[in-house]
Amino acid sequence: MSEKTYPRVIIDLKKLRNNIDAIIGRCNAVGIDVAGVTKCVSSLPEVARQFEEGGAKFIASSRINQLQRLKDAGIKTPLMLIRIPMLSEVERTVELADVSLVSEVPLIGALDRAAQRAGRKHGVILMDDLGDLREGFWDQGQLIDAAVLVEEAPGLELMGIGTNLGCYGSVLATPDKLEELVRDAEAIEDKIGRHLKYISGGATSSIPRILEGNMPSRINMLRIGEGIIVARDLIELYDYKMDYMETTVSNLQAEVIEVKVKPTHPVGEIGYDAFRRQPEYVDRGMRKRAIVAVGKIDYSFETGLTPLDEGVEVIGASSDHTLLDIEDAKRDIKVGDILEFNLDYGALVFLTQTSEVAVETV
Repeated sequence: MSEKTYPRVIIDLKKLRNNIDAIIGRCNAVGIDVAGVTKCVSSLPEVARQFEEGGAKFIASSRINQLQRLKDAGIKTPLMLIRIPMLSEVERTVELADVSLVSEVPLIGALDRAAQRAGRKHGVILMDDLGDLREGFWDQGQLIDAAVLVEEAPGLELMGIGTNLGCYGSVLATPDKLEELVRDAEAIEDKIGRHLKYISGGATSSIPRILEGNMPSRINMLRIGEGIIVARDLIELYDYKMDYMETTVSNLQAEVIEVKVKPTHPVGEIGYDAFRRQPEYVDRGMRKRAIVAVGKIDYSFETGLTPLDEGVEVIGASSDHTLLDIEDAKRDIKVGDILEFNLDYGALVFLTQTSEVAVETV
């Protein structure tokens, strides 16, 4: 018997480094620093080291415990907390993060006091909401007032402003949107009498501006996770030609626990599934099916799994089971076989956060 346990996520560090070099190289060529966002792999230190060696200016995560993991692993690159810190975690934020994203005035004071108690300067990037309607100041006057507060706080350093686009409201990072960010930054600079170090123009969704050569010249930082670690969204959703990117950095291996020929339409009166949904089922007659021992508890949405075996199709999932149509599979799949799946961003986030799934780097 194999000593390996399943389900298991495999992360290919060579492919990852290819993507890091490709994106950071293109960003640096136009004067943009990259914060490598590692939250989608639960800030696995081996992944963070690839970003570190590949020239990322910051390693970033949304969870303070993940920054602790990186500190404990000896990561030397400055760390960035990219979810607005809770007031209840300001002490740990100052201890673990070199810079954090901020959008509330009470938090400015709390971080300042915590930084002074710790005898250090804490970097702040103020978030500017340009319409995606997640975090950030909506009113420019309030943004400028907050910038003055940070500038005058003894324990803080106003490093710049940033924005988020695409993560909630699906708003595109167009040149016009990013020019709005630059104008807000320049209004702050007029008020405080100096240039800001960073104007952080978003995340993976802003990479197209680099590819098309229309990034506003003053944007000089991006916070990139999916666009490097998964590298599928821009290719699959927006049809960018990026043949130099590896799209199989992370794969899931799962063990087959059942193989049977069954109907393709449930037999009986249809109600709701375990997640309070009423899926639509297509009757394709009797077909050969397999179940692998991994489910929605592990990856959330089965649409995030793409089988690597030709002729295998994901047809559904429950909490702990993923159902596959293997009628047209090119190999004879049996109980105990290991099937492999490429992962999208959402599936990778979930899979690397659960103790039930092993994670291996190769």
